[in-house]
Amino acid sequence: MPKSRTLYVCHECGAEFPQYFGRCSACHAWNSLEEQVEQPPPTSLQRFSWSNLSPEHPEGSPEVTKPGQPRSSFRLSQISDQSQSRMPSGYGELDRVLGGGIVPGSLVLIGGEPGIGKSTLLLQVANRLSHSSRVLYVSAEESGQQVKLRSQRLGVGVDEETDPSPEPENGNSQPSATTVDPFSEQLKGRRQKKSNSPENGQKNPPPKSESVTPQHHEDNLYLLPETDLEVILRELESLKPQLAVIDSIQTIYFASLTSAPGSVAQVRECTSALMQVAKRENITLLIVGHVTKDGGIAGPRVLEHLVDTVLYFEGDRFASHRLLRSMKNRFGATHEIGVFEMVAHGLKEVSNPSELFLGNRDEFAPGTSTVVALEGTRPIVVEIQALVSPASYGSARRATTGVDSSRLLQILAVLEKRVGIPLSKLDAYVASVGGLKVEEPAADLGIAIAIVASFRDRVVDPRTILIGEIGLGGQVRPVSQLELRLREAAKLGFKRAIIPRGQSPADLGLQILPVGKVIDAIIASIPAQPPTLNDEF
Repeated sequence: MPKSRTLYVCHECGAEFPQYFGRCSACHAWNSLEEQVEQPPPTSLQRFSWSNLSPEHPEGSPEVTKPGQPRSSFRLSQISDQSQSRMPSGYGELDRVLGGGIVPGSLVLIGGEPGIGKSTLLLQVANRLSHSSRVLYVSAEESGQQVKLRSQRLGVGVDEETDPSPEPENGNSQPSATTVDPFSEQLKGRRQKKSNSPENGQKNPPPKSESVTPQHHEDNLYLLPETDLEVILRELESLKPQLAVIDSIQTIYFASLTSAPGSVAQVRECTSALMQVAKRENITLLIVGHVTKDGGIAGPRVLEHLVDTVLYFEGDRFASHRLLRSMKNRFGATHEIGVFEMVAHGLKEVSNPSELFLGNRDEFAPGTSTVVALEGTRPIVVEIQALVSPASYGSARRATTGVDSSRLLQILAVLEKRVGIPLSKLDAYVASVGGLKVEEPAADLGIAIAIVASFRDRVVDPRTILIGEIGLGGQVRPVSQLELRLREAAKLGFKRAIIPRGQSPADLGLQILPVGKVIDAIIASIPAQPPTLNDEF
């Protein structure tokens, strides 16, 4: 029999070493090596291999060999694209981030800070999809009773055509009378459905409930509070849902491995086994992943390589909006974002994020400007605020919120060297309203104008949009997707746009002011005299 051996695995990149080192030589991370005892390949996982599972291919796909035999190659043109049509999730913002909908058989990894709303989003998505598909929600962190309470708070089971009733004014959230409990009968005994299993000649109807008739969509939403990987895999094979939610991958364990749940070996083996079953049975998996203190997904880097899509759920805990950002997507564009708002009964999608980030805007506040940030293929209008004040101590301080700090230092140096504004002994604070991260260079011009406006205590025309990248020589460089940005600005009622010289967009009803230098943009956007409340821009 093969013997076990001890390895040291980096939990950041997955590199393996025969002995312990303080620093990983592959990714240069300190104190990232974890001891792992490599066991012989477990026999129980072999039953979930690609070659041993019974083949069930979508209609139009080429036939393959029988179970236990190696697969043979086939032409790419033989695969029917109709069998891989996307499935709408019920949320347009999520479909946008995924590239147009959920791809059957795909693995989607969703990470985010604790309490940001990952489980809330996935439970709402599972509820929406249960209208037309069979959905399995695997809860490895909460008991069945806890999921039941959360589903009542979110209004799971309420008719989707009407919004849930608002909370009482005293703040006590009581379940609505129309709220249906889809988990009540399942919590009494998940194994009672065996009498209706396919082995007894029926087509696996959903379990009956006293409060829900079999025609209601809640019967398609199944709950499995379980942490054992083998139990989860058997349930996926027997139930064969169209979509399954795994909450979360760090709390699931494989009993044949000696390491603790959440370790490098457990996360890698559990994800690999889930991937094999999902691809083989054409089941879409939405997997929740924990994050580290640095903001990355906990576990080995191979976890992000195994899945098809990696999404990050971001947001400020002190704000109500949440951003769903795609960092990897095999079936769509990366860096797309979807905007949600956390309300009393869960998450609500925001169809027009620009209005959210421009809400409650003070048009006569000095040191503000407006830019159009591009997140993936979505333009978002964001307000930039700057404050310049004398330094309280010997050295000036620079602080940013939602803006790249290195870009701020570069813009301050250009303004002092090329424009002649003395900023080296002044504190500079720059923030994007709403907490949206504005990191692309196209926002440089708006940041520079906001800083100069704060320095001169002037008000920038609130109906002027600023687009352009600033070079080290003080020139305004062209940006990508200019017409898309201007179209979004015109839709929101902006009248004037200051853009880089040399770009000629289509006529969108905006007054276009092309500039070649930063000083030209300052002259065009900042008035010489401070305006009064009676002035009209």
